[in-house]
Amino acid sequence: MKLTLFISFCSFASGFVAPLVKTAPTSTATALFAEANGSIPKKKVIVLGGDGFCGWPTSLHLSDAGHDVVIVDNLSRRNIDTELGCDSLTPIQSPEVRVQAWKEVSGKEIKFVNLDVAKDYDLLVQLIKDEQPTSIVHFAEQRAAPYSMKTSKTKRYTIDNNVGGSNNLCCAVIDAEVDAHIVHLGTMGVYGYGTSGGEIPEGYIDVVLPGGREANILHPAHPGSVYHATKCLDAILWQFYQKNDQLRITDLHQGIVWGTNTPQTALDERLINRFDYDGDYGTVLNRFLMQATMGVPLTVYGTGGQTRAFIHISDTARCIELAINNPPAAGDRVEILNQIAETRRVRDIAELVASMTDVEVNFIPNPRQEAAENELDVSNEKFRNLGLSPITLGTGLFDEVAEVVKKYKSRCNPAKILPASFWNKKRAEECATIDPNSITIKDQEKTEA
Repeated sequence: MKLTLFISFCSFASGFVAPLVKTAPTSTATALFAEANGSIPKKKVIVLGGDGFCGWPTSLHLSDAGHDVVIVDNLSRRNIDTELGCDSLTPIQSPEVRVQAWKEVSGKEIKFVNLDVAKDYDLLVQLIKDEQPTSIVHFAEQRAAPYSMKTSKTKRYTIDNNVGGSNNLCCAVIDAEVDAHIVHLGTMGVYGYGTSGGEIPEGYIDVVLPGGREANILHPAHPGSVYHATKCLDAILWQFYQKNDQLRITDLHQGIVWGTNTPQTALDERLINRFDYDGDYGTVLNRFLMQATMGVPLTVYGTGGQTRAFIHISDTARCIELAINNPPAAGDRVEILNQIAETRRVRDIAELVASMTDVEVNFIPNPRQEAAENELDVSNEKFRNLGLSPITLGTGLFDEVAEVVKKYKSRCNPAKILPASFWNKKRAEECATIDPNSITIKDQEKTEA
């Protein structure tokens, strides 16, 4: 696809596109990657943010596959639980208990290091020198768009933590003089929604510059929150450090994650993954499944016409492993892949969940500054070519999430379900009628956690 650019890279033609994900044959690997078949050498992997929703199951998946894993985390997400007065619905154990439990059930060791990537620069450099990793997976960023828009304090924290941490990582790899492949978890939100005038490509887009000059450039940024803006700024940093210092970097633009457990986290109660259900950190599908299981009407923002990309938590871990097993060669430009399984419209998902559970769907004012309706057509050809056969939305997996919710529903604080962060003053005014104390759980019978 080519776009004609005039004054600005952001002047796109718009058009209706069905919300489909393009697929590709899975039998051969693309020329952009190393061979994906045969024996893959085991790697030393540092997972930054390895205690989080995506980082923990990914760490276990990599360890289970035979890689030597070191988890780095400053436990900031747990501190935010305290700040918001809302714990994970699932009772997550401390990192020390988690890694000990993993050793007991798997016989494999994972090291845990408490370190702040955005602040403890010297410790980060020394860690990379000591561990000599072949890959560094970067999850260590504040990951919630609503939280990033909550107050001036959370906006500033998100910028300082996310962008500062990413810059520190690049500098640390250079100062440690270690040829480590950086794998960063980005977001589909860097592209915007429905702004490309067609299928969203994987990172780079063909354009025609003034004078008829053809080029393939980084897709223009179109963030919808401070959180998404940090991922756009990350993308620019990756481009610079690859060009200037020949760092090997893969940036994964991930869709909205759903699900809770993976085959590894399900092995022992102490390994369970976190489950966020609140208005700031709960992802839309997990929120719907939690609400339906508890007999709470599903809360759809605005018209529910937002089309978004989705991926199951198990596929997040699989994609990370595919990325570390297929790094770009030295000197190659930043490799960018769209890490998604499918696209769905929010109100369609709500109707699907409601039809299975007989709960109502409530349309409430939208706390976000975004288009009421959008189409989304996304390429995920690269992961398909590497052999990924993604999990799609299905009732069987919905049941797994519902069982987790039923088991731990006594830990739910209904007052935390509705949105509590608003994009601007106008959004806050339009959402003034939202009463967090209006939510009651239909079945008040408590289950022992």
